[in-house]
Amino acid sequence: MTDHQWLLFDLQALLAKIETGTPRFQEVLRTPSLSCSIYHLPAGSTEMQSAHEEDELYLVLEGRARLRVGNEDQLVQKGSIMYVHTACDHAFFDIEEDLTVLAFFGAPLRLAQAGAGFEVDPDVRDG
Repeated sequence: MTDHQWLLFDLQALLAKIETGTPRFQEVLRTPSLSCSIYHLPAGSTEMQSAHEEDELYLVLEGRARLRVGNEDQLVQKGSIMYVHTACDHAFFDIEEDLTVLAFFGAPLRLAQAGAGFEVDPDVRDG
């Protein structure tokens, strides 16, 4: 835990820590109300996502795939921003190019009310 009011992250440094060729989920930050992770899926891999109890926001940093939410799917690629509501079944599939996304998760209300403070991996923050 730390009591910083704000943190600065270097995206290139975060991406350099991701092993390509294997699915990888690296949490960067966790607070009572928000978490942030880098998610990497190699081309041709299969993601086994299920519904979460948090709202999610994804920003595609690189790659190309499809995102299925419920019974709908959409092409996603570098620059796509996707919002997925709490408890919606969803998954990336047809991963044509290595897919790397920045994923933000809002905390379930019961956790957000549990306390203050946040955790951060000291190896991934800048400054």
